[in-house]
Amino acid sequence: MDVIVHICQRQKWEEALKQGFYQSDSLSESGFIHASHPEQVIQVANKIFSTLPDLVLLWIDPNHVRSEIREEYGSDMDKSEIFPHIYGSLNLDAVLSVQDFYPDADGVFRHLPLK
Repeated sequence: MDVIVHICQRQKWEEALKQGFYQSDSLSESGFIHASHPEQVIQVANKIFSTLPDLVLLWIDPNHVRSEIREEYGSDMDKSEIFPHIYGSLNLDAVLSVQDFYPDADGVFRHLPLK
């Protein structure tokens, strides 16, 4: 599996840096951390994150994630599409980079930032 991506608010990432690991709200609610393949990020951002400010992308090396990753159908998305789900905390050393992620002026996400 190539790199996977998780979208989160900067504050949550900063909390993770202090704690030494990352846990999203979905981990306690759904039992896993939602992630996407790079080509899915724009779709997910526009469907779920369009109203949240100050977002970042966590570019994750799945080969270094200590928790189990399962490729499964999305829970809130089209059931024909498979997404990576991380079943447990995300160890910080699996995060390759963190990038600011902003929509265009009209509030629509159209482009991933250059790595």
